[in-house]
Formats: sequence, C-alpha cells, structure tokens
Amino acid sequence: MFGYRVPAPDEAMLISGGRRGLGGAPFRVVTGHGKFVLPVFRKTRFLTLSMCEAEVTETCVTRQGISLHVRAVIAFKVGNDTESIINAGQRFLSDQDQMSILTGRIFAGHLRSIIGSMTVEEIVTERQKLAAEVLDTSKLEMAKIGLIVDSLQIQSIDDGDTGYIDAMSAPHKAAIQRQAQIAQAQATQASVEAEQVAARNQAEYARQTAIVRAEYSAEVDRAQAQAAQAGPLAQAHAQQEVLAAQTELAERAAQLRQQQLVAEIVRPAEAEAERIKVLAIADAERMKIQAEAAASHDRVALDRMLIDQLPLIVKEAAGGLAGANVNVLNGADGLGEIAAGLVAQGLTILDSVRQNLSGQNGQSAEQPSGRLELPGSSRPEKGAGAEGGSSS
Repeated sequence: MFGYRVPAPDEAMLISGGRRGLGGAPFRVVTGHGKFVLPVFRKTRFLTLSMCEAEVTETCVTRQGISLHVRAVIAFKVGNDTESIINAGQRFLSDQDQMSILTGRIFAGHLRSIIGSMTVEEIVTERQKLAAEVLDTSKLEMAKIGLIVDSLQIQSIDDGDTGYIDAMSAPHKAAIQRQAQIAQAQATQASVEAEQVAARNQAEYARQTAIVRAEYSAEVDRAQAQAAQAGPLAQAHAQQEVLAAQTELAERAAQLRQQQLVAEIVRPAEAEAERIKVLAIADAERMKIQAEAAASHDRVALDRMLIDQLPLIVKEAAGGLAGANVNVLNGADGLGEIAAGLVAQGLTILDSVRQNLSGQNGQSAEQPSGRLELPGSSRPEKGAGAEGGSSS
C-alpha cells in the first residue's frame, strides 16, 4: 500500500518528522511490524540490527617491557532496546560502517591498557582472562553508543624477533619433544612387539596348519590302509571264525568221545573192580566164616559122609538078609516093617559112629545130632519089634 512501510527482521525503522509520540527523541523507532508513513511529511530510514565484526591488530607492551603483536576479533551489534537503537542511530545512521571502525579503536585502547598490566606468561597462558577483562572495561563505553559485544577472541600473540615466547616455551617444547620421543619409542617398541607377536602368531598358525595337515594326511593314509586291508582282514576274520567253529566242534567231539570211553571202558572197569572187590570181600568173609565154623562144620561134613554111606550100609544089611530064611506073615506090610527095621539099625550104627567121632574131636554134646530122617519112615525105638510080623 502506498505510504505503508515495514522494516526487515534485522532492521529498525526510524521515522522522523512530526512531533507527536517522539518523547524527546529525534525520530520514532519501529521494529517487528509495519507503519503507515505520510509521504512528504515523514521520512523513513533503516538501521541494521544484524551482527557486525571488527578486527583489531595492535602492538602492545607488557608489564615486562616486551612488545607483543596481538590480533583480536570482536563480534558486536546494535542493542535491541529502543534506547540502544536511538543512541546508535544518532551516531551511525548516516554511515553505519563507522560502527566497526569505532569499535576496533575502542577495543584497541582497552587491549593495550590491559596487556600493559600483565606479563607475557599471563597473556599467553590466560587468554580467556585477558578477553574477559577487555570486555568488562569496554562494556560501559560500548553501551553509550548503543552497541553490545557478543564475543571477543584473541586470535594470535606474537613477540616478533625477541624470541621471548619461544624461550618461554623451550622447556615445554623440550618436555613435549621428550614425551614425543618417548611416545615414538613406545610406539616403535609396541610396533616391534606387535610385529613379533604377529610373527609368532603366524609361525604358530603355520605350525598348527602343518600339524593339522599331517594329521589329515595320516588319517587319510590310515583310511587307505584300512580300506586296502579290509578284504584280507574280512577273509582272515571269516577263516578265524571257521577255525573257531571247527575247534569248538572238535572239542565237543573229544568230550563226546571221552564220555563214550568213560561209559564203555571206565565205568565197566570200575564196576568190574567193584564187583571183584565185593567178591574178594565176600570170599574173605566166607573164608573167615568157614574158618571160624570149621570145627562145627566137621560134624556136619561127617554126617553128610555117613548119609552118603547110609545107602551102602542099608544095602549091605539088605544083602545080609538075602541069604536068610525069613517068613513074612502079614504080606507087604510085614516086608515094609522089616525094611524099616534095617534102616533103623543103620541109623543107630550111624549115630554110634558119629558119637564116637564127636568124642574123639572134643566137640560138645550140645551141638545138634544132624540126623537125617527119611521121608515116609519113622525111627523105631530100641528093642521094639515090628508089628504084625515075626521072624525065625
């Protein structure tokens, strides 16, 4: 719109002309919004509020009388408040580049003043302290002209050809060099040790690789040898099993033959030996019994002999009757009685002979007589005659 003006965000619009609302200021300050300005009656100017830079290069003398070339950079700007804008606008509105020149000069003066009260060692080692003191001393003066300082950086300090800073830094340089040499030596040693460790590791790896290869080769050789021997080993194993079976069969045949020999020879021989032993024991016992009973058996033997002779005696007696004149009155019964009498007589004779023999051998009368009785006949009493018959 015609007559409506808007300042940039980093600018302050200064409107001059008219008297209302100025409050004693030569112009009205507008920031952050637009303003309707009457043409011809009002005049509008703009003051930058952006960051500005001023560089200071100054030769300063320290408290020790040593000249130092100091280079510093100041970052500053116009303050955002209305008072700072009015102060800066009244001084730099027509030539805003003068702000950097004036600021550099102000800081150069304060820098010389502060460095003159310090030693080279303090300046070199305490640059931040130097910058803080310069800012503190220049703050009030900068505020008067509507400027504020954001930062002050001491970029370099040089003593020229005097060599004071170099001499001051020599011990530190020597220490640093020693430390650098030590660090270099340590790094070299570490590098050598690392190389040695790497060489040992490589040698160990080569050794392990050789061992593994040898083990693999040996394992392959064993596998090949086993594969080559598999057939003969299997055949030998089969033959061994056949031999073992044949050996077991032979042992069983030997055991069977042994059992047969025991059954056919040993057992019969043992039985025969046992039989012979039993027979010998029985024979010995029989002979003992015969020997013990020899005396008593003599009578039995005699009786047996007499019994054996008895038929002859009876025969002789009967033969004696053959020439005799005997009349049998009662027939067959009478003849039987005669025969019985003859037999009785023979027995009586036999008894007498036995008694005589017993008396001669000293045997006891308590032993049995051993008479033999004939079946179907009875022994007649002595002196008893035959019934139912007579003899002449």
